[in-house]
Amino acid sequence: MEAAVRRAGRRREEITLVAVTKMFPASTVRTAYEAGLREFGENYVREFEGKRPELADLAGARFHLIGHLQSNKAQRAAGLFDVIQTVDSPKLARRLSQAAQREIEVMLEVKLGGEEAKSGARPEDLPALMETLASCPGLRLTGLMTMPPWSEAAEESRPYFRALRELAVRHGLAGLSMGMSHDLEVAIEEGATHVRVGSAIFGPRRQP
Repeated sequence: MEAAVRRAGRRREEITLVAVTKMFPASTVRTAYEAGLREFGENYVREFEGKRPELADLAGARFHLIGHLQSNKAQRAAGLFDVIQTVDSPKLARRLSQAAQREIEVMLEVKLGGEEAKSGARPEDLPALMETLASCPGLRLTGLMTMPPWSEAAEESRPYFRALRELAVRHGLAGLSMGMSHDLEVAIEEGATHVRVGSAIFGPRRQP
């Protein structure tokens, strides 16, 4: 991260490191917290429900949902997470707003590749989605998120990161959640404000 920050002429404090702890136990989250990390990413509502009670005493820790969220799980997610990075439909936004008991930071997930398995709103749907969010109390929109098609070559991600940055500028949004362990340097060079890093911190994930 430091090397990418220097190359891009940016400041380290501009970038939030979200430590991805899916498939790791609550004890791993606690160890990372004790090492100084404060932002944690989880992919699954059900999995995090089991961990959350064990982490209630971690003052200042914030938990991000970075996996796809079905609207029928919105109420549960609203009670668990501080940030939901994967809002991709007006229906989901409204469900989260109805369930919010406190302010929830949200990002809009944008689908920039052609993969059927990937979730996300289409770029052309962002204006309508943003309009919906503007009328959703309890939600604070801070930026965009994407996950490009998988490639071991980090440079393959650059066009997608650049496209997300251009969309954010066009819509007046400051936050950009993009980049993982293998391509975070490219993401930082292209303007990421949040990078989601799991295996580079914790090693290979446990299998369910």
